[in-house]
Formats: sequence, C-alpha cells, structure tokens
Amino acid sequence: MLPAGESVFLRHEPCPACRERGLDLDGDNLARYSDGHGYCHACGHYEKTEGGEAHASPSRARRMSAKPFTPLETSIKALKVRGLTAETCAHFGYGIGNHRGKPCHVAPLYDKEGRLCAQHLRLEGKDFKWLGDTEAVGLFGWNVWRNSGRRVVVTEGEIDCMSVSQLQGNKWPVVSLPNGAQSAVKFIRRALEWLEGFDEVVLAFDMDEPGQAAARECALLFSPGKCKIARLPDKDANACLLAGKGKELLDSLWGAVPYRPDGIRSGADLWDDLLKPPQPGYDIPYPGLNAKLRGLRLRELYLFTAGSGIGKSTLVNEIAYHLKMVHHLPLGVMALEESPARNARRYLGIHLNKPLHLPEAHAAVPEADLKSAFEAVMGKDWWIYDHFGSSDIDTLLAKIRYMAVGLGCKVLVLDHISIVVSGLDESAGESERKVIDKLMTKLRQLVEETNVMLLAVVHLKRPDKGKSYNEGRQVSLTDMRGSGGLEQMSDAVISLERDQQGDDPNAALVRVLKNRPIGDCGEAGYVRYVPETGRLLAGDGGEYGFGKERPEKEKTEGQREDF
Repeated sequence: MLPAGESVFLRHEPCPACRERGLDLDGDNLARYSDGHGYCHACGHYEKTEGGEAHASPSRARRMSAKPFTPLETSIKALKVRGLTAETCAHFGYGIGNHRGKPCHVAPLYDKEGRLCAQHLRLEGKDFKWLGDTEAVGLFGWNVWRNSGRRVVVTEGEIDCMSVSQLQGNKWPVVSLPNGAQSAVKFIRRALEWLEGFDEVVLAFDMDEPGQAAARECALLFSPGKCKIARLPDKDANACLLAGKGKELLDSLWGAVPYRPDGIRSGADLWDDLLKPPQPGYDIPYPGLNAKLRGLRLRELYLFTAGSGIGKSTLVNEIAYHLKMVHHLPLGVMALEESPARNARRYLGIHLNKPLHLPEAHAAVPEADLKSAFEAVMGKDWWIYDHFGSSDIDTLLAKIRYMAVGLGCKVLVLDHISIVVSGLDESAGESERKVIDKLMTKLRQLVEETNVMLLAVVHLKRPDKGKSYNEGRQVSLTDMRGSGGLEQMSDAVISLERDQQGDDPNAALVRVLKNRPIGDCGEAGYVRYVPETGRLLAGDGGEYGFGKERPEKEKTEGQREDF
C-alpha cells in the first residue's frame, strides 16, 4: 500500500479503475483516507489529495498495479464440499486464506512470463474480489502446464478446472477463465497464442445459456477445426464430479466435435444431398414460360412486372389457380389493392370461365354453379389477407409467415410490393429504396426458411422518354420501381409487354428478364386475354404476330384494353 502520511482510514468506496474493467461489483475496493487521498488494494489505482494533480489515469493505475503486490498467505487443504483433494489444490496452488477477517479461497493468477501477478478471492456467498494486477492475468492454471501439447480443456471457473484435472489424475492440461463467462472472449483472446500451441482446445463451459453463448463466441477466435465445445452431463464440471458423473464428463470431453458455426457445412457431408436429383418444377399453363423456367419451384421467389393495366395480376392469378387446383398446393393471397371478395371473384371466374368482375356475367351464373365453384376453389386450402393498402413491413411479414407455417400454405401471392411502401413517411428517414431492400431481404429469408413459393407483383418506373409501357415498350430489369434488391433477391423476373392501343391489344408478349435457376432468358411466348371468359390464355400473338399491323377489315369491336 502507498504511504498515507499521518492520515487515517475513513471508509471504502468504489474504485473507478476496477469499475472500468467490470470489477468491484460491491463498490468497496478503494480506501479513502482523512487527507483525501485514495488507494485501491485490488488494482493499485491511486488518487491524490484535493488540490494536488488530477486523479491517476488508467494507464498510470496499470503501471502502479504492475508493481509487486503483497499476496495473501494461504494454506493448502482438501475442499471436501467440492470433492477436491489436497493434492489437486496443491497442484494448482489453490489455497485457503483470510481477507479482512473473513476466510476465503485464494486462486493464484500468473502473467505470461510465469510471475504471480494477482489473486482471485472467493468469499462466502459467491462474493469475489481481486488483489494485484488484473491487467496482466492469464488463464488460471496455465503456469502449471507446458506451452504445447495434444489437448487442453478450458473451463469457466477455477473449481471446475480442478474438478476436470482431478478426474484426469492431474496429468493433462486443464485451465479456466479467471473471471467467468462475462469476460470469456477477453481472456481467451489474451491467451490465444498459448492455446493455439495445442492440437485441440475443448471448451467445457457451464451448460447455462450465458456459458454456452460465451463458448460459441470464443470458438470463433480459433483456427478452423481446432476448437471443440463439450456438452456436459450436468450444469458444470464440479457438479458432474459431485454427482458421480466423472466418466460421463470425461466422455463428453473426448467426444466433443469441432465447433462449426450455424449455416456452415463440410463438403464431405453433402454426398447424400447430391445423390438426390434437383427439385423438379411444377408446370404452369403457359408453354413458352414453362419451357424457360422449367416450371416453378418451392423455395423460390418470382417477380412479375409490367406497366399499369397490362395484365401482371391476371397472369399471377392464373398461375396461382393452376398450382392450387392442378398441383394441390395450399394457397395464401395478399391482394393489397382489392378487397377479399373482389379477389375471390377472380379465382372463381377462372374456375367457371366467366368474367365474374362484370355485373352481367356474375348475374348470369346460377347460384348452384357459383356455390360449386366456391367449394372447389375456396372450400379448402385457400387463404387471403384481409387488408387494403400499405402495411407495416414487420406486420406483413408476420402474416406471411403465419400463412406459411401456421396454415401450411405452399404458394403465396403478394400483389403488390410497391403498395407495401406507398404509405412511408420519408421524413422519418425511411426511403422507398431502403424499405424495399429490407422487405426483399426478409422475403428471401422467409421463402428459404419456410419452403414456400412466392409470386410477387412489382410496378415499373415511368420511362424518362420514348413510348410508354402501355404502348408495348420493352421492359428491362432496371425499369422496376424501388431498388436493386428486387433484382438481386429474386430467383426469376417475368415481364409482360402489350400495346393497349395497337391492332391486337389483347395479346401480350411474355419476357423472362432474370432466371437464376436455369439461366435461360428472353422472349417466352405470348398470352391472350379472352374478354368473353375473362381468362388470360397461352397464345401465339395472333396470326400477324404481336405488334404487327393487321388489315383494317379484320379488326374487331369490343376488345378489352385493360386486363
């Protein structure tokens, strides 16, 4: 202790230097004296009297604490309550001492040069205190073993360390963290060079969540394949010793496998997966598009885009209906631009080959036929999200996840992505681009996690110049409204191109803009809207081809320009 002159001790206070390092939890390491100066007996932090220089900086405190300290005297005894023999305690220098009139366990801590630099005191009631230079301490017990070898076990505390060592006859390297799981990464990093000298490192931390979380975090510090995490048969190593589970504990240490973070697999483990053929696609009722995509697959995200009123929603509904009725895939619909009843009429109209959105067509269908179609299409495995307009992203994703996981939907329709973000308050720092990036990333994750197929509609930006998309303008990936996330996170992007004012306004060209699974992009045939049935069917673009001039005498009346 530094000289205090004629001053006398007044009280204990928190030590700021110890608190910076997460120590002095009881707030009594610093001794305050009558002349105003203070001294920490744990780390050596010194504060001058009022009127002198400013308090010692942390660097000065570290220099002071690096000086030799006066360790507590200890005696070696068996710790019967812990099941530890005197021989084991002597092996590690773990003794019994007295701190301020209170008996305590004393664990010696050494620096990398092998010098005693601190003592870790364990008092009654799991009250821990430090003496000496805590900035220099290494792992408990590392001074006992040589600097390399086949294997070293690291536990969370000194008692656990000695428990494992005793079960191994005190012959094989075992060390422990000096301050528990909360500072595990700090001390493992400090001792990393020493630990890397062993062929393998086994982390035998406590089995509670803090212990296992610390083990996973520490394992990432090591060279690949070196670190293993043991699954102990009880809450910690000492509990195993006391419960007579010594053999099971040693088996768990020897049976530990190299730690591999979630999501990383060895190539050698993939053979069984590679024996399985690639997932076949579900065919769709458009031969040209079906040939390009080789059908549609689960765990894939498909975007459909076109100008306003060109027919992208109609195309998606036709495909979704086919997947449900022909392939029997449960369907979940999020039609954010129309009511559930209006959307339901779309699907019933496809089933009945009737444009049920028109009042006269709806009135012409007998109720019995309508009821039969309703039961066939919506009586089972058809769900819809009852919401109109923009939606909070997290709320929408929760609904989608519930449809996939809770209701078992395998095909999901999101119509459309653009309206999801239309109600954003950009003054709150949420730009459309950022929100669409976030939405697409989370949709991509959800599709993978839940093994579903997502058919999503997205709008186009207005072209700067030239003809509009309603005049048959060719669509490219960069025309999609929002962000690059639309292109990057999707598996395939399909566009429709149609001239609403042309000679064949009911014919549209299908184009594949992106095709990650297959790679085949380009024109994918034609579709034709049939006003009499309200259906969008596969077609060849007409006798004269899409966009070609048709003789005046063959033009017909009543062609629908918006489907």
